[in-house]
This record gives sequence, structure tokens and C-alpha cells, in this order.
Amino acid sequence: MTAVPGLSAPPPRRLRGPGRLGKVLRVTAVVVVVLVAGIGVAEYLSTGLGEPTLVVYTYPSLFGGPGTPAYSEVFGTFAAAHHVHIEVEFPAGTLASTLLAQSNAPQADLVIGLDEITAPEAEEHGLLVPYAPPELSSVSPSLVGQISPDDGVVPYEWGYLAIDYNASFAAASGGAVAHATFPDFVTNSSWANQLLIEDPTVDITGEEFLVWEVEYYEQVLHQNWTTWWTGVLPDLTYKPAPDWGTAFAEFSTPPGNPGMVVSYSTDPAYAAYYGAGGQFNSTVSWANGTAYGWRTIYGVGIVSGSRHLALDQEFEQWLLSGPVQSLIPTNEWEYPANGTVPLPPVYDAALNPAGIVALNAGTTPEAVAGSLNGWLNTYQQMADQLLPP
Repeated sequence: MTAVPGLSAPPPRRLRGPGRLGKVLRVTAVVVVVLVAGIGVAEYLSTGLGEPTLVVYTYPSLFGGPGTPAYSEVFGTFAAAHHVHIEVEFPAGTLASTLLAQSNAPQADLVIGLDEITAPEAEEHGLLVPYAPPELSSVSPSLVGQISPDDGVVPYEWGYLAIDYNASFAAASGGAVAHATFPDFVTNSSWANQLLIEDPTVDITGEEFLVWEVEYYEQVLHQNWTTWWTGVLPDLTYKPAPDWGTAFAEFSTPPGNPGMVVSYSTDPAYAAYYGAGGQFNSTVSWANGTAYGWRTIYGVGIVSGSRHLALDQEFEQWLLSGPVQSLIPTNEWEYPANGTVPLPPVYDAALNPAGIVALNAGTTPEAVAGSLNGWLNTYQQMADQLLPP
């Protein structure tokens, strides 16, 4: 996250979209950094000889990235306790596409960061080994069902998409934005004028926003989902951003920043943590007094073909344990999947997730995966015709 207007800049927030971007980066416990053909390589050099090596695919900003205390706690502590060398790689492209490309010769043991959109893709191709760690008993069954009912991917964190709005827009809307409905953006061009979205054809946040909008129209309004886009696209003042980081930077940096951006419901908690509370808030999609949202869920899976199944299973259990899960709220800025882990007080600034109906419950991961390409193609056709030049 970039600086919040009027306050000193907080540390950069993790880039959204696990597995969507990032060069290959290898990591293990004492960091040695070199450059190989322009790619950063950092090795955690274990001290034992003949130790097995676990290869983990994930996203670069997991727990703040290599060298941070939380990152070292997660990987270093496990490596020391189990006498194992851990090599972490951040593949370019999606995690699912990387696993698929390597399906005939798997190179990873574990994958961290498959989400409710990409997990079913990986499972469809038989790329994962189902496993239910004992600590899964502390995870809500709804989380499990909304990412991987057969435990091919085990959830470790979750949150909700949201529309962030700044104080100026809240005042201009007379507070109505706090209970916004999707049709409000169609009937009121001044709302659409102030909305910045991410391009769903290239960005995971934009892709998940598209799914949220489709499911809201189909499940709640029982209307054709394309009517929202045909009504809103011509009025968008801000060109869809190529990624969440770009969009949030534009939203949070004056002058002339948009009043709203597609982001995440925990953003106000992050702002409060760094002394920027009240600068902006978040909303989801309301209808008849009920809040509806799209739940984003990130999980860990064992790669089919791994030669270290016992260690893989131990790591899944470790990732769901209290010591690791307690790091999630103020490092990942998501909710820990382990429901026994308390939240820090700053989360009082975020929308209460207990008051949001998860639209994920009205569909299945497989159904979304099967429809996604068609939705994206339809969106692209509308955008080509309707977006302002």
C-alpha cells in the first residue's frame, strides 16, 4: 500500500494476486543474494548435510517476503525443527499454470497461494494430493468447501473483496456509499465516474471483482450480469488498472485521485495500524438491508509427484498452527483460517465479516472455474465497445 493522504507513508503492503506475478526467487535460512541473468536468487543455507529439500512455490510477498521476521519464522522454524532444507520459488505466471506446465515432471513439493479461482483449475488436472491436516478441525467447513471440498487445497487465510471509498466521496454521497448496491453505479453516473477497477483480463483482483459482480446479479438480483457493465463502462473516468498495486496507488495518492477503488475489506484495519484510520473505509454490495460479498480464500496444497509426502503434510499442519496463523492478520492483512486465533484490535476498523453473506456459498469452485473464461471473453467484448477512448 502506498501513502495515505495527509499522513506519513506506511510500509508497502503486499501485492495482491498470489502467484500471478513475480520472477523466480529461491529462498532458504541464512540469506545470500546474487544475480543470475537478472533474476534475484536468495538461498537459505541449512547447516545439516544430507537433509531432504522441500521445494515450495508461492508468491513473492508471502508474510512480507524473504528477510522479514514473519517469513523467517514460518520457513526457518520449520526447517530447523524438521532438519530439512526449504527452497522457495516464485514462478512467473499463475501458480496453477506453472504446475500444469510441469505436470509430466513436477519440480515442487508444496504450493502456497492457490485461491478460490485457481485451486479448482489445478485440481481439475490432478496436480494436487488431497490431505486434511489435523489442524483443519479449527477451520470453518465453509472455507474448506469454498476453495476445495476434497482437501486438495487447504485454506490458510481469507478475506472479502470490497470497494474502498475516501472521506470526500463518502460526504458527497451523503453516506450512501456505505451501503452501496451494484445498481447504484448504473443509475448514478457520478458514482461510476469515481470508480477505479482492475482489468479482469490481466489482474486477479479484477478477475475476482468480475466474479463478485456476476454472482451478485445472478444470485441476488436474478438479472443478466452484463447489464451492470453496459451501464457502467461508458461512464468510467479512470481506465481499468493493470493490477491492484497500480489501482491502490492512484486511489491513495492525490491530487485528482478517484473516490473509490476495488480492493479489500481489511484495508481500513491496515490504515488504522499505521495511524491512518478514518482516511477511507470499505463497502461490499448491499440489497434489501443485507450485505453480500465475494470471499477470497488462499490455500496450500501438496503437489502430485512430491517425494516428501510426510514432510509436506507436516508443513500443512504447521501453516495452520497458532504460531503461524497469528502472523497473518498484520503481515498478510487477511483473516487467519484457524478460527481459534484472535484478531488484533485494529481489525475493529474493518467491515465485520460475520455480517457479510458470502456469495461463494451459492456456487461451487468448479462452477466458477468452468464459467470464468466465458465471463472474461464477454467482458472483453463489452470493454472493447464501451470503454471511453
